[in-house]
Amino acid sequence: MKKNGRIGTARVRARKSGAAAVLGAALTALAALAVLGSCARAPAADPAGMDWDRVLQAAKGTEVRFHMWGGDARINAWIDGFVSRELSSRYGVKLIRVPMDAAVFINKLLDEKAAGAATGTMDLLWINGENFKRAKTEGLLYGPYFDRLPNSKLVDPATAAYDFGFPTEGFETPYGRAQFVLEYDSAKVPVPPKTVEELAAWIEANPGRFAYPRPPDFTGSAFVRALLYGVSGGSAGFQGPFEAARLEAALPALQAWLARTAPHLWGRGRDFPADKARLDGLFERGEVLFNMSYTQSGAQGLILQGRYPPTVRTAVLAGASPANVHFTAIPRNAPNKAGALVLSDFLLSPEAQASKNDPAKWGDFTVLDMGRLSPEDRQRFESLDLGPATLAFAALDAAAQGEIDPAYVEALEDAWEAFVLGKK
Repeated sequence: MKKNGRIGTARVRARKSGAAAVLGAALTALAALAVLGSCARAPAADPAGMDWDRVLQAAKGTEVRFHMWGGDARINAWIDGFVSRELSSRYGVKLIRVPMDAAVFINKLLDEKAAGAATGTMDLLWINGENFKRAKTEGLLYGPYFDRLPNSKLVDPATAAYDFGFPTEGFETPYGRAQFVLEYDSAKVPVPPKTVEELAAWIEANPGRFAYPRPPDFTGSAFVRALLYGVSGGSAGFQGPFEAARLEAALPALQAWLARTAPHLWGRGRDFPADKARLDGLFERGEVLFNMSYTQSGAQGLILQGRYPPTVRTAVLAGASPANVHFTAIPRNAPNKAGALVLSDFLLSPEAQASKNDPAKWGDFTVLDMGRLSPEDRQRFESLDLGPATLAFAALDAAAQGEIDPAYVEALEDAWEAFVLGKK
């Protein structure tokens, strides 16, 4: 199963003649319109060449559709509440959040491009990694535009330069900084594993109490990358363009870890949670004793919501904690590019970044460079209480590993599927 495989693009073709051909052509056209969506929108003014004041004027009174993963209620509430209110009150722009997985909206853009649709239905995308690489390579994105955003000056250029090792070249805007962590209840697990090897031993000693989502679920895929880093000395050996030989050399150690632990997992290695939401439920019900997240202070937020007991803490595995920046991007055929630019810039503002960094709201770490902020704006972040469940920055930094080329990610997912599911 290819994560980047086209979804729903096969077309059934049949021979027709005479009136049947005319009818068939009409039906084909209607089908194409259905694929592109039934809510086509007239394009707003093209912001190319506009200064920022004119962009703001063009965006005022418009509606901007933000297509994004919708699997976390906290994130959805932050977008629908804080971001929507601020965008409306500051800029007169109405925000509509559209939940959609990245692989789905990439294929929608591909369908629109194939159909020659100059105007689509999506204005801003939450995207990164292999999906961004594919979108940029296929010419699906608008840009470059990042340097046009007023708040881009608050970001270290290195933060915005690469996405999973692939150059962004101004076609994305940094949105948040993520790092893979394990979550556990310290009342049940007083001393969590510190390495991938210690985790394997813990799983063997506690059968049925550990699970991870099935790749290509984003979190499950990140966990398998963490294992790869842990058994091969970190991510340094996989930096740069994809080389199959590098991955093949590391796979035996990874497969040995997977084979060793499989019989002792929840589901005995024959069943895996379909996604992170399922794993969240297993952890909250106490069926498994570890959860995992790409949000460093997400556990603290769930404590504040009462979903987690106050004894939950987070941990990282030495040399095995993937860390990355996630981004937003604008489709090449976005009908409201001005509104998308305004939303992108607002999401990068100190106000929005500090609100998002608050565990009570989301807990997503900021992409802003503290040295580029005013004293007042730095105070927004320094005053945040990240809570006892959030690891110290030094501990996070010590374990952090850079992300690798999306081709490695996809090849690793395929290798996991062949080795783990092929043995069922």
